[in-house]
Amino acid sequence: MHEMSLAEGILKIALEYAEENEAKKVEEIGLLIGEMSGVVVDSLDFGFKMLAKGTIAEGAKLVVKEIPLIGRCTKCGEEMHVDHYDFWCKKCGDGVLEIISGREMQVEYLEVE
Repeated sequence: MHEMSLAEGILKIALEYAEENEAKKVEEIGLLIGEMSGVVVDSLDFGFKMLAKGTIAEGAKLVVKEIPLIGRCTKCGEEMHVDHYDFWCKKCGDGVLEIISGREMQVEYLEVE
């Protein structure tokens, strides 16, 4: 379950930021999660809540912005949403797409008190 290790990393980032800024409470954590990352958001949220108990991040809200999987055809340059990991260009039929977005897993912002 890689969501638990992701939750540990998110909590570490939040607590370090809070300490550096002398915050008393972590209120909200904004995350960018790509469609291709394989993250199960409910599992991530559950793991984070469990790990945050007893810390200044207990009760913090995870706000997830899901980033779509977008590819660009290396032959014709067409950009498109990649459905069901079908990496064939819908315009020219070529099978080589460069991934532009959809693999993100990062903390976008933190709100502390």
